[in-house]
Amino acid sequence: MDEVLILKELPPSIKQRVEQGMLYKLPPISWSNISYYHQQILPLLRKYKVVHLNRSDARLVNNGLPLEIQKLRCRVNFSSLRFTNRIEELGRNIIHLLKQKGPFVVLHLRYEMDMLAFSGCTQGCNDDEVKELTRMRYEYPWWKEKVINSDLKRRDGLCPLTPEETALVLRALGLNHNVQIYIASGEIYGGFKFILLMEKYMVRKETLLDPLDMKLIQSHSSQMAAVDYLVSLESDMFAPTYDGNMAKVVEGHHRKTMLLNRKLLVSLIDEYKNGVVSWDEFFSSVRRAHASRMGRSKKRTIISDRPKEEDYFYANPQECLQPMKKAFE
Repeated sequence: MDEVLILKELPPSIKQRVEQGMLYKLPPISWSNISYYHQQILPLLRKYKVVHLNRSDARLVNNGLPLEIQKLRCRVNFSSLRFTNRIEELGRNIIHLLKQKGPFVVLHLRYEMDMLAFSGCTQGCNDDEVKELTRMRYEYPWWKEKVINSDLKRRDGLCPLTPEETALVLRALGLNHNVQIYIASGEIYGGFKFILLMEKYMVRKETLLDPLDMKLIQSHSSQMAAVDYLVSLESDMFAPTYDGNMAKVVEGHHRKTMLLNRKLLVSLIDEYKNGVVSWDEFFSSVRRAHASRMGRSKKRTIISDRPKEEDYFYANPQECLQPMKKAFE
């Protein structure tokens, strides 16, 4: 059913109005209900014929809307909006190369500089790197939390796993060495000091794509993430090392998402590294704890006075979490 007519180009009469500046621009108020769009936006649209909403992220509330509206959002997000042909072609090329060699797991490794600076998680970093991350956090005024106890946050399971911790977990989960592990991430902070830890597991877009194709997207983080997203949807298993919008969207549309229990894992890792438990005990505990931790759709929590603390609709679109069609059918 066609709920919305999407135009690639405005009709001539309206296009002329826009060219003459006869349109209205505004950023809609965040977390607004339908009444705001009926009472504030619709009159503007009737008056000016064209309204330019120059921001769109989180402008509509997550919850409390009619099911028809939520399903329309699903259709827009997951059917109407498409990646560019180039992005889809790059994703298709990587998936083809991976599937030629057998099954593959996508590891969403969130050990990037901006993530560490924002979260305040500095495990695996030296003193100079800790200072650099702290300086970066203070340079971004919209990152409200400045003083962060990294060790405490890690013990509570609120930090991304380090590459070293991730390598231990992968070994403990007993992934077959014949299974490829595709690393979905930006540049790993600390660079080459971690490469050897992950080398026997790693397959990366940098090594799979033609250098010219890679050059076209490597300076565009959103395009890099889009390619990783498409590959993730086609993986035999998806394993995020930290929460986030991409991880939640993939989890919602992917039956085989491994949800790592970070709080338990960092405790077990510390015990193993300190000699409190043996490798066999560590191995058994990790396997047992994750035997039933596969991704599944779940109902969003409603926090009416603090909507920012809810799962965003696009990160957990529970109204349309039926298994997604294959990305390239």
